[in-house]
Formats: sequence, structure tokens, C-alpha cells
Amino acid sequence: MGTAIPANERLADVLRQSFPEYTVDIIDLGQILKERPVLHASCLLAALIDYGPDILARRRSLRACAMRTRFFFEQVKKLLRSKISPERYAFSIQIQSLFDGGCPGVRHYVYTDHTHLANLYYKDFDRSQLYKQAWIDLERSVYHNADKVFTRSSNVSRSVIEQYGCPPNQVACVYAGSNATTTRPDDHQPDYSKGNILFVGLDWERKGGPTLLQAFRKVLEKRPDASLTLVGCTPEVDIPQCKVVGRVPLEDVNRYYREASIFCMPTHLEPFGIVFVEALTYKLPIVATTIGALPDIVADGVNGYLLEPGDSEGIASRLLELLEDPDKCRRFGEKGFELACDRYDWQRVGERMREHILRGSASR
Repeated sequence: MGTAIPANERLADVLRQSFPEYTVDIIDLGQILKERPVLHASCLLAALIDYGPDILARRRSLRACAMRTRFFFEQVKKLLRSKISPERYAFSIQIQSLFDGGCPGVRHYVYTDHTHLANLYYKDFDRSQLYKQAWIDLERSVYHNADKVFTRSSNVSRSVIEQYGCPPNQVACVYAGSNATTTRPDDHQPDYSKGNILFVGLDWERKGGPTLLQAFRKVLEKRPDASLTLVGCTPEVDIPQCKVVGRVPLEDVNRYYREASIFCMPTHLEPFGIVFVEALTYKLPIVATTIGALPDIVADGVNGYLLEPGDSEGIASRLLELLEDPDKCRRFGEKGFELACDRYDWQRVGERMREHILRGSASR
């Protein structure tokens, strides 16, 4: 849904490179719905019927609910089955699991960075925020109907197996690459002595911004020369040495990674966290939290540090430790870069997908 979404663009490019013997067609469900205003309006109405009180009370967004009804699910399945046929397509692959793009006679794959029930792995998640069981059952059918479910992280693989009941051999973690750059900046070497801490995120509260500010105040008590750069969000900040950049074009984000010495985003809830992969790519030591995909990305004491969400004291301590030891920053940065090259690289993602898809084809 949305070809302009960076990860969607990257995956399309990767599929073209990884399957040169095939022609890759892109079906943009978002565009299809825009071209059908009556259907779009009907999806909104179905959301109001199913989630009306929550929408009116602003506990849920209308747009999010519109994609989590049986009406939306069935209409999308019908639309996609009219466009995908075994005569034309060898296989299909969908991004995320808000619908079921599988069609009879065509091998089908799902690539997702999250499941709805994976929210239950977060200790602060409010169970009342779960969508209706009827929707969760539909989501479950997406995974079970797929020939293979590709995930971006081990915690999502675990969710598909444990919470949705898929057999382990139906699930494969293939990871993801960076959105901010299409090529690795192999020649980049950060200036760790600058002491510039970088935060990149749009959702200030969810991404742990207030916790980071608490920690940074403690950092300044011992390192008044340290600096903090906030990219993506625009919180009101009254603290020295803190620069609020706000939103910038994706192609300009690279500049801030290049100027950074340390990356820190103490997020509370994170489906994947592509910014952490970008930080690895730019050889930055990372201070993050022990949630979601982050234990895959950050090995505590190897390429960064992991702390519990909300632990501003611990975050301050780890930031100070890195600020005082540029050589440790360099070692952590090099280890992170090695991990990015081996695991978090779109070309490697494509290679892993190709291996599974061709193996599945040969077994039929």
C-alpha cells in the first residue's frame, strides 16, 4: 500500500535484482482504493460500524480502523484475485499483513515487520488497544494461507509461530536493509570525539524522546560539551546543546548520521526500527532499549547498549561511558557495520528470499 514508501521501493528494486529472469509487476493497493471513491467511503463506513465509539472518542484513528474490518479484507481479496492469475504470475509477495493477496494457483509470500499480537510482548501495552478478535482471526489466516512468511526480525518470527500457530518451517527471518541510503558508506569514519548524540524519529513520545531528554540533562552535568540533535520530530525543548531539526527529506537524513558520534533512541514500542539499521551503516555505537527487533540489531556490550524503556539513569550512564571513550565507540561502530553488511543489507535480503522461493518452487 503506497509505492512511495521507502521500504516498498527498496523491496521492489531488490526483487528486480534478485529475480532477473522474471518481470516484476507492482500492484499498489493504496492507488487502487483512491481510484474507487465509493469503495473507499464504504471502508470508512465499515470502520465506523465496527469501531465507532473508539473513533469518536479519538482512541483509534479512522484510517487505521478502516483497514481492520472484514469488509475491507474481503473487498481487497476480491480486487486482488481479479488482477492476479496463475497464467501470468509465478508468485506474489505482499508487504505487511493488513490483507490477503494470495490467489489460487499462485505461490504467495508475506513480508512483514510486525504482527498485531506482537504488541503483547511489550510490558506497557494496554490489551484494550487490541483490535477485534474477528480482525485478529483474519490476520491469522493471512499467515496460514501464505507459502512462506518472511519477517524482518526474530521477535516477529516468534509471534507468527507462537501467537498465530504457524509451523516454524513456514516462517523465515530475512531481515531488512537501510532506507536512508541505497549503498553502504564504506569510506565513512565518524568523529567520535565530537560527542554529538543523534535521535531520528517522528513519534516523539513513543520513540522515548522525553526519556532521552532526561538522560541528556544528566549527561550535560558531566559533559557540558556534548550535543544532541533531534531529527524528524519537533518537540518544544528548553535545554542547551540541543538542536531540533524536524522533518527533512529522506535523502538529507544521511547528513545527520555522518555528523553524529552516537545514536540513541530509547523507544517504548517499535515494529522494527529501520533507523537503528541506518545507524549501524554509519558505524555509530547505539544506545537503545530491550524491545522488539532491537536485540537482533544491538548486541549489548558489542556494538551498543540495551536498557529497559524509561531508564533515563541507565541511558545517561551509557552515553557518558561512550562519550568518555572514543576508542570504544570506534570498536562498537566497526562491529555494527560488520553486522549491517552481513545481515541488514537489501541485496542480502533479496538473496535470502530468492533461496526460499526457489526452494519452495522446486519442492512442488
